[in-house]
Amino acid sequence: MALLRLVLNIIWLIVAGFWLAVGYVFAGIICCILIVTIPFGIASFRMASYALWPFGRDMARKPGAGGGSTVLNVIWLIVAGWWLTLGHIATAIGLAVTIIGIPMAWASLKMIPVALAPFGNEIVHTGHQREPWQF
Repeated sequence: MALLRLVLNIIWLIVAGFWLAVGYVFAGIICCILIVTIPFGIASFRMASYALWPFGRDMARKPGAGGGSTVLNVIWLIVAGWWLTLGHIATAIGLAVTIIGIPMAWASLKMIPVALAPFGNEIVHTGHQREPWQF
């Protein structure tokens, strides 16, 4: 199973992951330059990490996350979350055209919860005990 994840992650990195991560890092740098939006920049860097190597990792609720993360998620959803979601859906449709692209399309769809609600959630390795992600 570990070998399959490695192969899928390498294919993902070549097909879509690298450029997706570059986009998230670029957005994170812009957010960090604008001092008020530093939390959004940190969330973008976290999403870039997930975009580079998605197979074998999932999103889970961070223990102790409270109302502040919900407020930030609502702001994120209005400003960027729904655009990112549409981008991941479009990418998944494009990847699903070929049989080899179906797992890559699944990885793109798996990133939708991260794109919608990056605050109060964390990226964990698959198979660990955890609470499911929440908005």
